[in-house]
Amino acid sequence: MTAFTAARDWSGTSSDPNDEQFGHVVESTTLSSADDYDAVLVGEPYDGAVIGRQGAADGPAAIRESLASVKSHHFDAGPASAIGDLGDVALPAAGGVAAVQDAVAETTAAVHETDALPVFLGGDNSLTVANVRPLLESGSVGVVNFDAHLDCREVPAGGPTSGTPYRQLFDAGLDAYAPVGVRHFETSTAYHDDLRERGGEVVTAEEVGEDTVAAADSALDGLGDVDRVYVSVDIDVLDAAAAPGASAPTPGGLTSRELYRALRLVASDDRVAGFEIVETAPSLDADDGRTVDAAARAVAHVLAGWSA
Repeated sequence: MTAFTAARDWSGTSSDPNDEQFGHVVESTTLSSADDYDAVLVGEPYDGAVIGRQGAADGPAAIRESLASVKSHHFDAGPASAIGDLGDVALPAAGGVAAVQDAVAETTAAVHETDALPVFLGGDNSLTVANVRPLLESGSVGVVNFDAHLDCREVPAGGPTSGTPYRQLFDAGLDAYAPVGVRHFETSTAYHDDLRERGGEVVTAEEVGEDTVAAADSALDGLGDVDRVYVSVDIDVLDAAAAPGASAPTPGGLTSRELYRALRLVASDDRVAGFEIVETAPSLDADDGRTVDAAARAVAHVLAGWSA
């Protein structure tokens, strides 16, 4: 069943009439009108599958609030425009993680059928399965995942977790996978070896720091000639100092500037068919809200580039 909760009322926060912000640009809309926009926001307020610290269910609302006050102008792409907000996916009242993934996938499939770019605001990483799986039904698909971890764990007996989405997607027919910004000492050898055997292209945080452009190119090259590309950002790809409000923050990560540059390069690929940002937990953030603000600006970079 395709259903959304009501979208927020968007407005800017600046008193300067010359300050156009995303709060002035984004409009609440419905699925039937999504074709009128270049991109549509979809909230996924769920963190029932988090392995570590919970709190990401509050991510969509916090990211929207922060984004509303971000100015819409990008120096290269120009001002963002034509952005709709569908509201939050209505989650099932009961059921395990797999049941939630199945229910949400019915809604995300309908969003993918529109002409707008879906921009999913998480929520935890388990719903990546629901966001990508509808794309697998027609043509080949590759994922570029900005993340500290591979998230290719075997699915435990108790059901999927936030650490299993790409194992699940491989089992469902995912053609290619390139994690970017992954950290040494954050992945078990068995999962690294399994990914390599599947042809996955691993781009470490060190490689991004050494040459951001080359790192982005390596990720896209690693996907080969897939028909469509899905882009995911787990906010824990940033260094823990820049994103303390991630579900699983660790040291040694990307700077926000490195993430935004690499993200824009990847998201500019003509094959991109969807974007998400996950694992932002406002209740775990620093007092200055730096993690939420970093997540909102990652969304802004994608939106500005897509509507340019």
